[in-house]
Amino acid sequence: MQPKFKKDESQMKPLAEMVFISEIVMLSKIAERAAERLSPNSEHNDSLEVWCSIQLILIAAGNVSKILWPQRKMSAIRGEKLRKLLQVDDYHFLSDRKFRNHFEHYDERIEDWFEKNSSVVYIDKKIDPFKSFWGENINTAHRTYNPLTMTLNFRGEVLDLRSILSALKEIRHNCRHFVLT
Repeated sequence: MQPKFKKDESQMKPLAEMVFISEIVMLSKIAERAAERLSPNSEHNDSLEVWCSIQLILIAAGNVSKILWPQRKMSAIRGEKLRKLLQVDDYHFLSDRKFRNHFEHYDERIEDWFEKNSSVVYIDKKIDPFKSFWGENINTAHRTYNPLTMTLNFRGEVLDLRSILSALKEIRHNCRHFVLT
């Protein structure tokens, strides 16, 4: 009878490591391309394209986050190993997926809002670089984008898309030792 050896859980197959890192590189490039389309000089700057680009940035960042901070407990070691290889802090900006979740689970946000609010005013997908003369009403403004500052607002919470893009670019830069970027 052969002795059973416990699998060394701190090891990741080199091919799997390369695939994860390649995926991170591709996702960061997708976010970068989407950001280019948000530029005022872009030929694709209608409101649908703006929201498509924002969604792509959030999805790409969320997927990088899930690779580096997996939801499944059995994948936690993989995330730790990749973060160490790529020199990404455990409490990095991208580890928080709360804002992305507002968009991914928007159906739940709508349902919750209508359960808790009786207002008939519902402002969504607003693209506006200027604050209202009367001020912003976070109780009725749901998703707002400011193209001058590249900030996204969800019911009073603000996310700077440039911070996401910068974080992705930094991680992609750290991938250069392992795959072609």
